[in-house]
Amino acid sequence: MPARSKSARPVALPRPAWHGTLGSLVRFAPSGRSLATGFALIALACGLYAGARTTSVFAIRRIEVRGAGPADAARVRHALSPLLGTSLLGIGGDDVEVRVLRLPEVARVSFDRAYPHTLRVRVVPELPVVVVRRGADAWLVSGRGRVLRRIPRGSSARLPRVWVPRDAELARGATVDAAAGGAAARAIAVLRSAAFRIPMRTVRTDASGLTLTLRDGVELRFGEPTDLRLKLAVVRRALPFVPAGSYLDVSVPQRPVAGSTLNSKVKP
Repeated sequence: MPARSKSARPVALPRPAWHGTLGSLVRFAPSGRSLATGFALIALACGLYAGARTTSVFAIRRIEVRGAGPADAARVRHALSPLLGTSLLGIGGDDVEVRVLRLPEVARVSFDRAYPHTLRVRVVPELPVVVVRRGADAWLVSGRGRVLRRIPRGSSARLPRVWVPRDAELARGATVDAAAGGAAARAIAVLRSAAFRIPMRTVRTDASGLTLTLRDGVELRFGEPTDLRLKLAVVRRALPFVPAGSYLDVSVPQRPVAGSTLNSKVKP
C-alpha cells in the first residue's frame, strides 16, 4: 500500500512592512463626499473671484499718488483716470506702468490695492541735474538724459548750464544723445550721487572730455568721463589749494595738475 501523505498545514505569511502604514493612511484619507465638497468650494471661490474682477464690488473710485509733488501727482492721476470704475482685482502692472512712465517726470512706479476702492500708486520722480541751453531756449534734463520740460530763461539758477548746438533736438519726454547734453547730464548725476555739492556754473563735454566751471571760476578738468568717483576724491583733496580763476586737471587722477586759466567769458 502506498504511504499515506501527511496533510499540509497552513502557513501564515508575514504581512509586508508597509501594510500597517498603508492602512493608517487609508483611514485618514478623505471620503468621496469630502472631496466633492472641497472641489465645490474651490469652484465657488474661483467663481466669486472672477465675478469680482468684472463687477463694481471693488471698482476703483480713488487714485492715491505718493512720492510726487502736487503738480506731478495731478498728472499721474490724470494719466490713470481711464482706470476709474474698473475692478482693483483686474489691474495689472502693465496697466499702471504703461500710462505713468509716459510722463517725463516719472522714473519708476509701483502700486498696490487699498480695498475696497483705492488704487495706491508710488512714484520715483526724475530729478533735474542740468539746464540745457539751446540759443534762447532752456530745458530741464534729468540724470538719465531725459528732457523734463522747457523753462524760462534764467530760472533754476542753482543747476549748471550745458550749451548745445542750435540744431540739437530737444523735446519734452525725449532722451537726448551725448552731443545734446546727455553725456554731461549723466556725468553730473554720478557726481551728485557721490555727494558733490560744490556750486557749478557750466558743464562742457567735448573732445578734451568733461569740464566743469565752478561759481568762483575754477575749472575742473576730468578728461574722459570715467572713474569719476576716484577723480572726485582727488578734487576734494586738492580743490582747497586751487585759487579762484585757475584750473585743476584730474584727467590722470594719480597725477593731478593745477595752474592758471584764461579769463574766458561764460554765457549766462
